[in-house]
Amino acid sequence: MAVAQEELPILEALINIRNRLTALKMDRGEYIKPSDVNSLYQAVVKQVTKLNDVRDDNTTYSNRVDTTLADVFSLLSLFFLTIGKTRDAPATYSQIASMRQILNHMNESGVYNEVDLAPFQRRLKDLRQIVQSDAEGSKHNEALTKLLERQLNECDSIVRSLQESLSVLSPELAPIHLKLVHIRRQLAALAAKEGSHKAELKPLQEELRKIDSLKCLSLFETVTQNCSTHLYPPHNPFSTSSLFIIHLEQHRKRVDGKFLGPGGVLPSSQAICSSLLEECFDVAQEIKAQEESKNVPSSLKPIHDRLSDIRTELESLVLTHRWTLRETDLWNYSLSLQEIDKMRVEGKFVDSEGNRPSGQYVLLYILRRCYGLIYRLLSSSEPVSEELMPIANKLSTVKKCLNEVLKYGGPFNPRDLYPYQLALHQIDSLRQDGKFVGSDGSIPEGQGIVMAHLNECHELLEMLKESMDEAEDEYYDEDDDDYADTVSSEN
Repeated sequence: MAVAQEELPILEALINIRNRLTALKMDRGEYIKPSDVNSLYQAVVKQVTKLNDVRDDNTTYSNRVDTTLADVFSLLSLFFLTIGKTRDAPATYSQIASMRQILNHMNESGVYNEVDLAPFQRRLKDLRQIVQSDAEGSKHNEALTKLLERQLNECDSIVRSLQESLSVLSPELAPIHLKLVHIRRQLAALAAKEGSHKAELKPLQEELRKIDSLKCLSLFETVTQNCSTHLYPPHNPFSTSSLFIIHLEQHRKRVDGKFLGPGGVLPSSQAICSSLLEECFDVAQEIKAQEESKNVPSSLKPIHDRLSDIRTELESLVLTHRWTLRETDLWNYSLSLQEIDKMRVEGKFVDSEGNRPSGQYVLLYILRRCYGLIYRLLSSSEPVSEELMPIANKLSTVKKCLNEVLKYGGPFNPRDLYPYQLALHQIDSLRQDGKFVGSDGSIPEGQGIVMAHLNECHELLEMLKESMDEAEDEYYDEDDDDYADTVSSEN
């Protein structure tokens, strides 16, 4: 859709804001100042207000203004996370966007169950509470609230759609579906691994063949008649263990490619399980083909290498994010993944001639894995500003050390505790009027968390001092007793 004439000044202003945000993101020379983020946020709100004035609420728009605005909000959201304002409405935008990407891929793959959807439901509820709380307090512009509510509603709609697709599963097919989802994930992970997979692939293929030969009795009937409560406790009737599938092997089979229920009745939701089973066989076959070729097809190799590099870097960040991650760094990874995702044609990666080479499952697995890692990093962001994070990390380390010393005990002397006292004294000296102050004189986010860590460290140190004093008292008491015994023996 072309940009309307009256929207051109807004587009120009948004591009300028995006450039300023990008420049601020790349500046590693100093910490990001909340005042800079707030001024850019106010500039965005101003443009959104103008945009709402020239647009019709009942019309759906999708042009360059919208894509640029999405970029700006994504970047701005990451900045809010970086300065520790994780409970502010703008900070939720990037998390909602990341969640929507994962949900869309889950919908596309069909590899999910109720357990997978539950965390997304809880997180959406938490994010909605943040947005509504800010709206009730008039903390942010109404236009932003509407935007976030719309994004949340879209995610809720996807989750409901996924739940509805699972609701048609009959009780007879539920355990088979759970098992197939589990196998499908194992196969996808196996496909993305390097080296030989014969030993790991064989048992998965055997399980698929067993499922392919099953005849669906009622699950509850089978559990009641044939399964001991020791193996299959009542609170977990949908056990997906291999033992469960093996036990039912003699009672189930497919006829004309369909699962049969008690009395030869066809349970509903045949398509879900049958298509998932066939897909599992396809992935297993592709893994075997890869074993023979040893590599991803050359036409997909650049994409594979790029995705592998991104995954490696993100997995490293998951381990070290407390010390090395600035949330705005995730912007580049998100952009790269979106670019790769857009290369797909009807869900498949194609070569220069429009063909669909093998190795699709490998690329999709790594792509979805990367999306999941970004979401994990966004969700684990703490309400502590970038400027206070080094102090929080240092206190966390000191606290762990003090807990270990307290756990294993002495003997130790005042010299042993001196490094911890010095570290806490250095941190205490950074405070002004009881607050940690930023380089620009502002009060960074996360004061409460850092102070809680600091107080806990002081308490642990006092406990160690008390235990040391008690040990000294016992030592002197023993000396006094020895001296008294010596005197009495001499007399």
